[in-house]
Amino acid sequence: MTATISFYVNESIKTGKQIAISKEDYIEKKMIKIGCVNIDISHPRSFAKKMKDMNIGKYVAIYNDGFRTDEEVDAFIENNELEKRCKTVEELVDMVDIGFVHDCNWDKHLKHAMPFIKAGKPVFIDKPICGNLKDCNKLEGLVNDGAKILGSSSVRYANEFTEIKKQLAENKEEIVSVYGTAGVDEFNYGVHIMEGIHGLLGSGVDSVKYIGAATRAEAFVEQYYVTWKNGIKVIYQLQTGVWQPCDVVVTTNKPKGIHAFRVDTTEIYSTLLKRIFDYMEKGIEMTPITDLTETIKIYLAGKTSREQEGAEIRLADLKLEDKGYDGYAFEKLYAFAQKKK
Repeated sequence: MTATISFYVNESIKTGKQIAISKEDYIEKKMIKIGCVNIDISHPRSFAKKMKDMNIGKYVAIYNDGFRTDEEVDAFIENNELEKRCKTVEELVDMVDIGFVHDCNWDKHLKHAMPFIKAGKPVFIDKPICGNLKDCNKLEGLVNDGAKILGSSSVRYANEFTEIKKQLAENKEEIVSVYGTAGVDEFNYGVHIMEGIHGLLGSGVDSVKYIGAATRAEAFVEQYYVTWKNGIKVIYQLQTGVWQPCDVVVTTNKPKGIHAFRVDTTEIYSTLLKRIFDYMEKGIEMTPITDLTETIKIYLAGKTSREQEGAEIRLADLKLEDKGYDGYAFEKLYAFAQKKK
């Protein structure tokens, strides 16, 4: 017979009820210790609040070499009750179960992830996971050699994509095409929409073609056409300079097979963190690294197609010498914009 431990939890304090749980369940719910690498973006602060509500994971220490000031780092430590600011990533690795790399500069991601990888510890790399083909290949090689790399956009794990995937399977509907939107910028935020769509469709992208741009009343919108090897077609639209929701329209092979939805951004951090914690606690695998890197390759091919006046670019034909997206240039712009706030 399994021994039980009776204790009061937050829910029962309000009702006065005592809840008995098994010793095994109690042990399983240990707090996961997370190392934070940089607080450039808003995610660390938002994740910290969500994890406190979920009561399963916690940032315990931080390494910061980004543009945030010492005062901002100290405030993050105090507000979230971290134990320490580490002088090196290696020092941080020794204190935690997993690392979260939050650089706004994707060109720093591999450098900051490597100490966790070398120590055999998992590391979550925030979106975009990288910005060029060389880093895509390096990430794939590291995972092939046993690295535990998780990522990257919370939209990939949004409830809406999970639910539509389940609904279509139950109705035996096959996807013919998908249309999706995003805003703010082309890559850093724009990557969200194809992360979500790629999570729905899976791997197997053949080519990308830049459709063109539309401008009116200061709005600037660009569209890209993506072809999967199985024949599915996707159009993703990016409006730069303004936030736009991730709206999705899925067309299937059934009569009235049009399914439209908007991603609820209030829930996406919770669903992402739950997936990470399920991986840490139960070993439930997340997205394969080749799916994460294929999403990056879609944007690289789209960028190349635009530069070549709309030529169709196959992912297999991407070149290592292409510079891709410049993370250092983006970091400068992002830091400047944050200081103006």
